[in-house]
Amino acid sequence: MATHAHHEHSGDKLIEEAASVLTEAGEQWTAMREDVFRVLADQPRPASAYDIAEDVGKVRGKRVAANSVYRILDLFVRTNLANRIESANAYLVNTHPGCRHDCVFVICDDCGQADHFDDDKVTNTLRDAGKAHGYSNVRPVVELRGLCRDCAG
Repeated sequence: MATHAHHEHSGDKLIEEAASVLTEAGEQWTAMREDVFRVLADQPRPASAYDIAEDVGKVRGKRVAANSVYRILDLFVRTNLANRIESANAYLVNTHPGCRHDCVFVICDDCGQADHFDDDKVTNTLRDAGKAHGYSNVRPVVELRGLCRDCAG
């Protein structure tokens, strides 16, 4: 499997790295964006914008509209701070926000747990196939569904 190295971040270091990546992209790291990112980073599984909005509302002590959270999540996906699990319409924090690459996601059909791994051979092959069919700026989105070890065991 062709892979590349990246550094996983957690806790305050993850927040600092995310803020740095966002500001380097020319965006502001606002209190609301930080709250959304922190809530997303605390999720044990991919979460919907509605779940995130509810949790951010608890943190802020007032209702937060899901459409505001969707806009922030879209920004996070564009700037590589989060990944969207397409098949579940849910989001997962990117624990290595400074590293751009295409992940292969594996999602448990039973408990919803999601993990990712890098396989540049697979994603490069898909990118090349898209280009061969006349597409540009091809971005592979690869999701594998099955049962995690805990659910399968």
